[in-house]
Amino acid sequence: MPIHIGQAEAVSIDTVIRNETLPRPITHDLLVSILERMEVEVASVFIDDKIDNVYYARLVLNDGEKRMEFDARPSDCIAIALRKKAPIMISEELIISDSVSKDLLKGARSLSLY
Repeated sequence: MPIHIGQAEAVSIDTVIRNETLPRPITHDLLVSILERMEVEVASVFIDDKIDNVYYARLVLNDGEKRMEFDARPSDCIAIALRKKAPIMISEELIISDSVSKDLLKGARSLSLY
């Protein structure tokens, strides 16, 4: 399921996938550090909607007994979830309607998350 993202988000996701550490924390690292210090758990990410070719996602956090959901860009959610090894879920309707074969993506500039 191709999601077009900016270069900064791609670098953020790529560094986690490659298990690399940048010399200075980037925005997603900062947010994860803040959540950890506040003892808030990244429970999951849910990519659940697409309107006018724009995907929508929710970042789900747990603060003790309190569950919170935040509207966010899928790329930010993915970057945060990967750092915390949280589940990344996609609605079944989006998978059915938007998934493409890896063969169709050959030669395209893309970041593979498999």
